[in-house]
Amino acid sequence: MKNKIIITGASGFVGSNLQDYLKKLYELKLMSVRFVKYQTFEIQEDIVIHLAGKAHDLKKVSNEKDYYEANFELTKQLFDTFLLSKASTFIFMSTVKAVTDSVLGILTEDMLPNPKTHYGIAKQQAEQYILSQELPIGKRIYILRPCMIHGPGNKGNLSLLYQLVSKGLPWPLGNFKNQRSFLSIENLCFVINELIENTSIPSGIYQIADDQPLSTNELIQLLGVSLDKKSVIWNIPSTWINGISRLGNYLHLPLNSERLHKLTENYVVSNSKILAAIGKSLPISSKEGLLKTFQSFKH
Repeated sequence: MKNKIIITGASGFVGSNLQDYLKKLYELKLMSVRFVKYQTFEIQEDIVIHLAGKAHDLKKVSNEKDYYEANFELTKQLFDTFLLSKASTFIFMSTVKAVTDSVLGILTEDMLPNPKTHYGIAKQQAEQYILSQELPIGKRIYILRPCMIHGPGNKGNLSLLYQLVSKGLPWPLGNFKNQRSFLSIENLCFVINELIENTSIPSGIYQIADDQPLSTNELIQLLGVSLDKKSVIWNIPSTWINGISRLGNYLHLPLNSERLHKLTENYVVSNSKILAAIGKSLPISSKEGLLKTFQSFKH
């Protein structure tokens, strides 16, 4: 008999890909939810996958209240309903930003959370609430912390890099040697399915990332491969670039200190805990997943 699964936030990038991945294996119910005071839900299904929420606003135009209602209060309402229902499993999509916005070394699940943004703080509050509740016997909860998710159809920072390389423009930040973790949507869907299938996996927090972190320079080179073009990387001294970015803070140039930090920061995420829990390797490598994403930009 097929498990019956509720997916919230199913119209988003992760939700639509997860639907495609799971629809032949399970009976899916797509639930459209938003925060309304004092509301309750009805859960008749076996498993709840809670993806709905407010994403991080890179343009900084969102109301901070929206983050707490969508990412904390709504999650609290749904989880309270889950506890009273016959459903066995609750999977909550959190984020590595619920822990920290910058990483020294490698991020693990043991690091003490200290989020700085309203997005990260609201997700952390939701995590704390879930973990603070007494879990009835027979129920499982999984809090997933993915890093930057990518895949075919995803329109984000990777597509901006793609446009730069496709136009033959040089990458001027080659002197910065950063390392960053990424997550293929295929690997994320694989992990979620393993959590559904394997009832022996302990409840808890799990970070999800592809196996191998990559530098931005390596991303530029991969983009060149996908486009069958030679990528051009300039190793301009970092002191010059830092000076230009500081000028950009005052002259409103395309490159300022904040944007430079985002392009060159280190953010390496360990996936060792989830790999040990599922006892399997991820289906595709970091480079394979990124090449699939880059190929999709052509269309």
